[in-house]
Amino acid sequence: MKTVRRLYFYAVAFVSLEVVLWGLIGLLRTTFNAPEFGSAQALAQALALILVGVPIFLVHWLWAQRVSRQDEQEKTASLRAVFFYAILLSTLIPAVQNLLALINRLLLGAARLSVERALFGGFQTWPDNVIAILMNLLVAAYFWNILRGEWKTLPDTENFAEVRRLYRYIWVLYGLLMVVFGAQQILRYIFYIPAGTLGGLRRETFVNALALLVVGTPIWVYSWRLVQDSLPDPAESGSTLRLGVLYVLALSGVITVLTAGGSVLDILLRRLLGEPMGWSDLIQQIGGPISIGVPLAAIWAYYGRWLDLHIQSSAQGPRRDGLKRPYYYILSFIGLTTAFIGVTLLISFMIDLATGRAAIVGDVFRNQLAGAISTIVIGLPLWLAMWRPMQAQAAQETDAGDHARRSVVRKAYLYLVLFASVIGGMVAAVVLVFTLINSLLASDAVSNLVPTILNSLQLLLLFSVVLLYHLLALRRDGASAADALLEKQSAFPLLVFDTADGKFGESMKAALAEQSPNLPVTVVAAAQPVPKDLKAAAVVLPGSLAIDPPESLRTWLHGFNGKRLIVPDTAASRAEPVEAQSNRAPAVVWTQDAQQAALWARALAEGQEFRPPTTRRTSAFMVVAYIFAALFALELLFVLLAFGFAAISGF
Repeated sequence: MKTVRRLYFYAVAFVSLEVVLWGLIGLLRTTFNAPEFGSAQALAQALALILVGVPIFLVHWLWAQRVSRQDEQEKTASLRAVFFYAILLSTLIPAVQNLLALINRLLLGAARLSVERALFGGFQTWPDNVIAILMNLLVAAYFWNILRGEWKTLPDTENFAEVRRLYRYIWVLYGLLMVVFGAQQILRYIFYIPAGTLGGLRRETFVNALALLVVGTPIWVYSWRLVQDSLPDPAESGSTLRLGVLYVLALSGVITVLTAGGSVLDILLRRLLGEPMGWSDLIQQIGGPISIGVPLAAIWAYYGRWLDLHIQSSAQGPRRDGLKRPYYYILSFIGLTTAFIGVTLLISFMIDLATGRAAIVGDVFRNQLAGAISTIVIGLPLWLAMWRPMQAQAAQETDAGDHARRSVVRKAYLYLVLFASVIGGMVAAVVLVFTLINSLLASDAVSNLVPTILNSLQLLLLFSVVLLYHLLALRRDGASAADALLEKQSAFPLLVFDTADGKFGESMKAALAEQSPNLPVTVVAAAQPVPKDLKAAAVVLPGSLAIDPPESLRTWLHGFNGKRLIVPDTAASRAEPVEAQSNRAPAVVWTQDAQQAALWARALAEGQEFRPPTTRRTSAFMVVAYIFAALFALELLFVLLAFGFAAISGF
C-alpha cells in the first residue's frame, strides 16, 4: 500500500512541477518577446499552467518531504531516488537542447547563413533559449541541493546508488549520440562534392554538426569520466547495467561498421561491373556509408576494449567465458543470416540468368550481382570468425569445453537457428507444393513456373543444409556433455549418514538416484564407526545428526574438509540456516529437503558454480528502471542503425 501511495505522490509532484516550470518559461518568453498576434492567448495559457500547477505541486511535494523525514524506509525508497534523478534529467536535457539551439544559430550567423537552417531551434530567438536554460537550471539546482543533502544523511545508499548509476549512463549515451551524429555529418559534408564549389550549397551541414560536437563532446567526456572514476567501488565495476551498456555500444559499432562496409563494397562492385559513375558521383555515394562507419568504428574499438577489460576484471574461468559468449553468438547469428541471404540472392540470380529472366547487361544485372557478392563477403567471414572459436571451445574435452556445451547462450543460438531453418524450410516447401499443384490445376500455363520452382527448391535445400549442420552440432554437444557429466558424477563419491531407523538414508538414495543416477552413494549408519579407507567428496547429514552427532561421527567430521549438505529432519533442525562462508563457496549448506540436497549434490559433482540461496530482493522500481534503460539503449542502437541506413541510401 505504501508503494502505491508513494508512486501517486511522486508522480503527481513530477508532472505538476513540469507544468509549473514550462508555464513560467512561457510567461517569461511572452513578456520579453515583442507583442505579436496570439500573445494574449500565450499569456493566458502560461498563467493557467502556473495557477493550477503550483498548489498541486506544493501539496504533494511537501507531503513527500514530511514523510521522508519521519520514516527511513520512505527516505531510502527507490522511487524517491527515481524522482530526484528524473527531475534532473527533465530539466538539464532541455537546458542542453536550448544551449545547442543557441550555439547552432550563433555559428550559422558567424558563417553568414540563415539561422532558419539550424538543426535545432531555427525559428526561436535568443531570449527564448536563455529563459529556458535559466529556468531549467534554477529548478535543477534546487533539487540537486536537496539530493546532495539526502546523500549525506541516507542510512542505506544502495537504492540511490542504483538509480544514480542509471542516470549517469543515460548522460553517457545522450552525449555520445550527439558526438556520433556530429562526426557523421562532418564526414558526410567532406565527401559531398556538388557540381560547383566544394560544399558550397551544404555549409549549414558542417555548421550544424560543429554545434553538435561543441555541446555533445563535453557532456560525453564528463559523464564517462564520472562513470570511470566510480569503478573502484565493486558495486559499480560489477554492475549488470555497465556490462549491458558496453555490450550495446560494442555491438552497435560492429554491426553498423559491417553494414557500411557492405554498402561501400556494393557501390565499388557496381562501378567495376560497368555502371556509369563518375569519380564525383562515386565519392558522394561511398561518402554516406563511410561517414557513419568511421564514427561507429571508433565506438567499436573504444568500447569493445572496455568491454573486454570489464569481463577480464569482473570474472574468472568459466564465468569469464560465459560473459564473452553472447557477443560471439549474436554476431555469429547476424553473420549466418547475412551469408544465407547473400547465397540465396546469388543462386536466385543464377537461376534468373539461366532461365532468361535476367539480362547479361543492365542495371538489374549489376545491382543483383553486386548485392549478392557484397552480402556474402560481409556475412560469411563474420560468421566464420565468430562461430569457429565457439565451436573449438565446445569441442574441448575440458571443464571449459563442458561449460561451453552446456551454455544457455549456445543452446539458445542453436535452437534459434533450428527454429528459423524449420520455419523457413516449411515456407519454401509450401510455396513449392502450391506452385506445382496450381500449375496442374490451372487451365492456363503459369508464368515463370520454372524459376519459381527452382527458387523454392534452392531455399528448401539451403534451409535443410543449415538445419542439418546445426542439428549435428547440437547432437555432438549433447553426447559430449552426457559423457562429461557421467565422468564427473562417477568421480564424485558421496557419503550419506543415516539415522537409526534407516528412513533418511533410503529417502536420500531415492532422491539422488532421480537427479544423478551415476553418482556413487554410500550410506553409513551414524552410530557405526566410519571406515578409514572410505573416501567422500561431500557428505549429507540429517539435521538432527548435524546438531548433535555421536562422538565417533563428530571426530570424523572434524577432520573432513569437503562440503556438507544438511537436510532438516526434526523441528530442532528447522531453525534459520547458518552457513559457514568462504571466498569460494559455503562449507556447510542447510537445504530444505532431500530433493534440494540432491540438486546441490549434482551441482557440486558437475562442477557448477556453487551459490547459496539469497534473501536479497531487487526493488520493483529498479526492475522497471532497468527495463526503461534497456529500451533506451535499444532506441539508441536503432537510431545509430537508422543513421547508417540513411547514409547508405543517400537520404
